Amino acid sequence: MSRCLHATVPTWASAITGIALTLAAAAVQADVSLNNMFGDHMVLQQGIKTRVWGKADSGEAVTVTLGGQPKTATAGADGAWEVFLDPVLEYGGPHTLTVKGKNTVTFNDVLIGEVWVCSGQSNMQWGVNQSTDADLERAAAKFPNIRLIWVPQVGTQEPQWNFNGKWTVCSPETVDSFSAVGYFFGRQLHQTLGVPVGLINNAWGGSAAEAWVKRDKLAADARFKPLVERWEKLEAEYPAQKVAYEKAMAEWMVAAEKAKTEGTAAPPQPVNPGGNMTGNHRPGNIHSGVLTPSIGYGIKGAIWYQGESNAARAYQYRALFPLMIQSWRDEWGLGDFPFYFVQLADFKPEKSEPAESDWAELREAQTMTMKALPNTGEAVIIDIGEGKDIHPKNKEDVAKRLARWALAETYKVSGIVARSPLYKSMENQGTKIVLAFDHVAGGWRPFDVNEPVGFTIAGADNTFVPATAKILPDGRIEVGSDAVADPVAVRYAWADNPVCNMYSGAGLPLTPFRTDDFPGVTATAN
Repeated sequence: MSRCLHATVPTWASAITGIALTLAAAAVQADVSLNNMFGDHMVLQQGIKTRVWGKADSGEAVTVTLGGQPKTATAGADGAWEVFLDPVLEYGGPHTLTVKGKNTVTFNDVLIGEVWVCSGQSNMQWGVNQSTDADLERAAAKFPNIRLIWVPQVGTQEPQWNFNGKWTVCSPETVDSFSAVGYFFGRQLHQTLGVPVGLINNAWGGSAAEAWVKRDKLAADARFKPLVERWEKLEAEYPAQKVAYEKAMAEWMVAAEKAKTEGTAAPPQPVNPGGNMTGNHRPGNIHSGVLTPSIGYGIKGAIWYQGESNAARAYQYRALFPLMIQSWRDEWGLGDFPFYFVQLADFKPEKSEPAESDWAELREAQTMTMKALPNTGEAVIIDIGEGKDIHPKNKEDVAKRLARWALAETYKVSGIVARSPLYKSMENQGTKIVLAFDHVAGGWRPFDVNEPVGFTIAGADNTFVPATAKILPDGRIEVGSDAVADPVAVRYAWADNPVCNMYSGAGLPLTPFRTDDFPGVTATAN
């Protein structure tokens, strides 16, 4: 019956249907479209040339207008177009942004403000609903001039042009799953500066730093040759692994069905090796799938909370992390924009005895980044972690320490201290070592007890022992131990979860450090 009905369709009807489909396709093709970074409720960065980009027909003229300022571009052979709007110096809104080609796209409720990228792994991704006092924070999140957008997690080697996401107005209904660190950071800026704030959340839990870097950048740098080669080997093995997995899955489904029928336990399900290929550790995956669609959108700077997934390769991070930051700056084309990051918190069982630690070495690599690159800053949170939980719930204090950097260094707000005390130099004085420090705003304020806690000392044998320490009248700290007659090195807070108590008078913790350069436990890991 169906063959007979199909045979009776007139040929003219088929022709009309084909023409209609062709016209529909042409109409869709002709529509000007934009990257989803542009939408209702968006925040455009104040004071810079704003890049607006999208797609249209090849050769199509596109005009973008904001506040009576028209800019025109012609779509290239691939349909891509872009314009740069002149800087808008006045904060506020709302404005309307109009994009006109063969069709017209209008975006409403556009604000001019400060835009920040909130990036990293799970401690940045962790939502407001997972933080301390989530119910109170949610109920109070009534900030119509804070705008939020989330770029979904897509792991791929193919650069993505767009993503599935849109700007929303900050409210109790929208803030729940947004990055808590990002939200609290943005809220502090908004309340202090009194200007609109836009937050771009692209964090991905568990991600490794190499996934955030363009693949060819890593491949071109000899320092990362072992890392790249390890992944090339995994990629070469994947086709055979996929075939084996599909065969194993077919066998498992039969076995699982049999077990269900017999009322017995099913065998373990095979692990899909494809997770490596689309995951958040493969070099370049997050850069192509998450970063690429938003690179070029006007921003003021970035905040970053990551490192846990790279702790086992902390020495490598010394080069990898600055490379990642610099590559972002180069690709965004906005110069050395501010990049502020969170040092790893204390985690795992507390240790008052000296111990080697990959987490301590990762913290050291993070601190070294401030010397490697300009306009970077580290929020030290050695006091805000939880030994039992890699995701401490106190995200507000983390965000405030990041906001201090932005307010003091980027926005030049007077009276705000951003920098934690930082080791400067040492002087060997016989059986003692005397340490000098920078950025001890307001002098020292040891927590809980008057004596400094958290120092260890070693002689030429490189064996560290607990040390006693005292604050000298000039602010230096003297460290020694009866067990070490001729000391050569001192460490402070050098453990996964150290017992330590040193703060500046401004309430910022002393940055963990060591004076030695003895090879660490991750020195050969790559």
